[in-house]
Amino acid sequence: MRLFTTISIAAMLAASTAQAADKVELIYSDTISENDTRSKLLRDEFAVCLGDEFDFKEYHGATLFKQGTELTAMQRGNLDMGNLAIYDFYNQVPSTGVLGTAFLFRDYDHMRAVFNGDLLDDLWAEVEEKAHVKVLSSPYIGTRNISYVGDREYMTPADLKGVKMRFPGGEGWQFVGIAMGATPVPVAFTEVYTALQTGAVDGQDNGFPLTHSMKFDEVIDHVGLTNHLIQTNQFTISMQKWDSLTEDQQARMQECAMNFEAAVDEAIIEEENDLQEQFAANGINVYTPDKKAFQDHVLQVYRDSKYSEDWPEGLVDAIVAVGQ
Repeated sequence: MRLFTTISIAAMLAASTAQAADKVELIYSDTISENDTRSKLLRDEFAVCLGDEFDFKEYHGATLFKQGTELTAMQRGNLDMGNLAIYDFYNQVPSTGVLGTAFLFRDYDHMRAVFNGDLLDDLWAEVEEKAHVKVLSSPYIGTRNISYVGDREYMTPADLKGVKMRFPGGEGWQFVGIAMGATPVPVAFTEVYTALQTGAVDGQDNGFPLTHSMKFDEVIDHVGLTNHLIQTNQFTISMQKWDSLTEDQQARMQECAMNFEAAVDEAIIEEENDLQEQFAANGINVYTPDKKAFQDHVLQVYRDSKYSEDWPEGLVDAIVAVGQ
């Protein structure tokens, strides 16, 4: 009896080990906190959706790989999945720069219509070919607007002439401010509150969540809903890992990635709407500028600059035409 029991336990352990070995391990890295809403949705809408066939291991707060290094880690086989910014692809796939162009999208609905259509298929195929990763979905992470201290509304790019607007450091970011008609000033993110207080800058560009979390809404008195950048992350898997999956596993992963995208979109939109109402209730003037005037002007500035050199031919015009 004791021998039978020992054999039975050994058999159970062997079966358990074999079952664990059969699971597809997925190592995922992200820069946001594990307590962020998007991290919770990653577990609830993606990891749970995958089921027992996958062993999804998530690392947050850039504890596994530093921000900006995830793509290289995937290419080297050290990482399976990441939530990348479109800027992470620029050096290897310059054509992706088109998606970081200010005023490319009119609003969230326009952006999502473009991403859900087939206009970007060739771009994503180029990413797979040159960067050796696959973009599974593109969750919405928020819209950037201008917010500032002042006594007037900025309705057109001409109105921003001479306005000192903080944009993140870096040539590409500063060019966004130039194209919009402002005088861009690179200020460290942690110093923006003081810069607004002292008048070192007149305003800044961020979405409602960051503007609130950094308490900029204690200083500003206007928010212009320019919607100049409708931002997404690229939920990405290495081609090496993707190619190792069966067709059924690939289909399952793609379905779960789209579930994750939809859930994140809904959560971010709800947060933005709630904060917009809160800002207005607290006396901040929230208004809508002439978006067409901004889009027409800014896109022409980009077309006349070096930033358009790598745009896929005809893509910007095709994107702008969606829904019109």
